[in-house]
Amino acid sequence: MARVTLLSLHTSPLVQPGLGDSGGMNVYVREMAAGLAHAGHDCTVYVRTDADGLPDRVEVEPGVAVVHVAAGPPALAKEELPSVVDTWADAVRADVEARGGTDVLHSNYWLSGVAGHRLKHALDVPLVSTFHTLARVKAAAGDPEPESRARAEAAVMACSDTVLASCRAEADQLAGLYAVPRSRIALVSPGVEHALFSPGPRAGARAALADLDLGDRPVVLFVGRVQRLKGIDVAVAALARVASGDAVLVVCGGPSGAEGAATLDDIGARAAALGVADRVRVVPPRPHHELSTLYRAADVVVAPSRSESFGLVALEAAACGRPVVAAEVGGLATLVDHGRTGLLVPSRDPGAWAAALDAVLGDRSAAEAMGRAGARRAAAYGWAAAARRLAAVYAEVAARGPLDCAA
Repeated sequence: MARVTLLSLHTSPLVQPGLGDSGGMNVYVREMAAGLAHAGHDCTVYVRTDADGLPDRVEVEPGVAVVHVAAGPPALAKEELPSVVDTWADAVRADVEARGGTDVLHSNYWLSGVAGHRLKHALDVPLVSTFHTLARVKAAAGDPEPESRARAEAAVMACSDTVLASCRAEADQLAGLYAVPRSRIALVSPGVEHALFSPGPRAGARAALADLDLGDRPVVLFVGRVQRLKGIDVAVAALARVASGDAVLVVCGGPSGAEGAATLDDIGARAAALGVADRVRVVPPRPHHELSTLYRAADVVVAPSRSESFGLVALEAAACGRPVVAAEVGGLATLVDHGRTGLLVPSRDPGAWAAALDAVLGDRSAAEAMGRAGARRAAAYGWAAAARRLAAVYAEVAARGPLDCAA
């Protein structure tokens, strides 16, 4: 049994994915903690207090607790969080020591990594890091981040006993862009909850979503945060070119900060300019356990991200038996088997995306075959197996003790 300290400074696993800065990482932290707890480990997740009135500690289930740690005003913007990392880390240290210590630290995202770097030295325990997104990968895709973030990521990697990659593409990025030794990279793929995400009838799902009035029209679905990185503009432009003139694009997600609000405005303006405003529907994020109905109601799920370390939405959609049309980037290129479970698009040309969507929407039998193949492939990804692999990483780093910091 290990005492595991999970660091998730900027977002909480208690928050619904799709709201603000919450997304696939929230699911990852929640499900990994649960899987570890089911295997007998004790997991404490530390998050920053981002609202008034939150309890100090929430016992989520046996073996999993979320601790809210105050650091700066609750309503800090994400861009301001670097200024409170040290304060937050010191408070986490005090709580960890008061509870008798920990066997391993596991940071999630670069801000938590900076805190984890500090805590590793203070507590003299191993540090495992998951980054979820990388500044240099985003910059290469046209979404530049401050160089200070890239330098901070590199320093955290140099101090980490193990850096986790969700797929081989991310492992290559860590080695190529940040010079992380392959011996310090461990592959731990996320999973999917098959009790929730499984194939089901399209008609029944649409009946359950009567408020969306989908009828029998072809439905293209996007699920995720509304931000430039996710490439929703490409999906809107492609919709205007697909052969089916009554196809609708359903965007399920909320804007992430000011940039997300601007992206949402751009989606509306772009749809109006292209004459498809009446066929683009933006709906609020839904609780994670309700997304399976939305996936089943769709004919195809689209993932036009500029970069993606893994692509949890693509995996969940496949588990629900729906073909995925995705950008040929990062983890998406690993998850989507081109021509078998969906289609990969190597460019951002709306015409190429429209052609890919037409290939799915215009051939129902081929689309259903892709959906069946996707569900079979998704069956290989489970959270219990992911947690077992992660526990093995923890055991390895704990057995050898903290490596010297190379930062």
